Amino acid sequence: MTAAELVVQFRHPLGHGDDHVHFVHADASRAAGLDGIGTPDNIRPAGNGDGHGEQAGSQDTAAGRVHIQPPQVDHPFHGIRSRGGAIVWNGQPDDLLTDVIRQAATATGCVGVELSGGADSGNVALAIKAARFPEVYSFGLLVGGSTGRQQRERRRVFVEHCGFRDTATPAMQHPPFCAGGVRDLCKPHDPAGAFYQEAFDVVREQAAARRCEVMFTGSGGDEINAHHSRTQAELPTPEPVPWLGVKAARALAEVNEQLAPIPALPVPTLMAFGMHNPGFLRAAIWPVSPLAHPRIVRFMEQLPHEHKRGKALFRDRIRRAGVPEWVAAPAEPENFLAVLEKGLRSYGLPVLDDMLKESILVDLGYVDGKALAKARRDADAAPVVPDLLCDALALEVGLRSLM
Repeated sequence: MTAAELVVQFRHPLGHGDDHVHFVHADASRAAGLDGIGTPDNIRPAGNGDGHGEQAGSQDTAAGRVHIQPPQVDHPFHGIRSRGGAIVWNGQPDDLLTDVIRQAATATGCVGVELSGGADSGNVALAIKAARFPEVYSFGLLVGGSTGRQQRERRRVFVEHCGFRDTATPAMQHPPFCAGGVRDLCKPHDPAGAFYQEAFDVVREQAAARRCEVMFTGSGGDEINAHHSRTQAELPTPEPVPWLGVKAARALAEVNEQLAPIPALPVPTLMAFGMHNPGFLRAAIWPVSPLAHPRIVRFMEQLPHEHKRGKALFRDRIRRAGVPEWVAAPAEPENFLAVLEKGLRSYGLPVLDDMLKESILVDLGYVDGKALAKARRDADAAPVVPDLLCDALALEVGLRSLM
């Protein structure tokens, strides 16, 4: 008897949605068995063994043979050649990102870009320049110290190279829980909002004042350059949270139960959108993250890891634009740890003192009041306030703002 055969054709760029399935000369009983395979989530185009992307292939199952046909997508090997061990680009990665950015709809052509000076926002900035929007404003949060000075210089290089009209904001002036911010004033806000909501609120106000219709961001760059789950990279052991209450601990034990299907975009990217994008929408600005576009995600999925390690592709593109090496591959990338520490030390600990007197989270059993009091005592002597406290404080303040 001829084995049943199932052809799976992925027509959507991410292999979801409009996919097509049909049977080929299958006998009815075996074809019925193939119905239980479930596509497209359970069947994906297979790698060729060298990590060089997804190829057509077949898979034997108990019910028969499954033929897998990947979609027609932008393929990195149409744009990559090797010359003496160096990467030589034929332009496709540059053109692809620029084409994605050009798709952003604007009525006046006035757009903004979040420009930190890193590889992600730097690549987006170069593509925006190539897209030739009539009016482009760049915005950035500057961190403090020597790291901030280097960041300021990297941003200056990008701004001058691209010809943007720039506005930079010292993040240290708007740390979490700062006076006059949304949390301090207890204005209704998302309890799960971004740690640096106060600083980004300032950026959004600046963009709205300049009538930017679209704000381009570099969100998603870390995720598309990361190890894929198939590389079997081990996740770090999470840091324990001593002040978790009984209800929180019970919920944590069930965190992997009844999960939703795996989304097309990486979960951290979606979480960042949830924290970051609503503020722009409230300001009548449309946030666009081109590095999370399906064509870019699919392209990077196929890219060999050696071109993603350390964001090699992104940094090479910055070099080819004529930007100095110290900008393309900075020795000390910026981070917001000092901003978070200032916010917690100067403004967060007084919030914690108030929380120890009366707390929604403690009353509901999600936070252990005694353990939280110990954490407060330890914070006075600690060189750095534990950043995990920010989660509890932000959630408490956010819940209070909604009552």
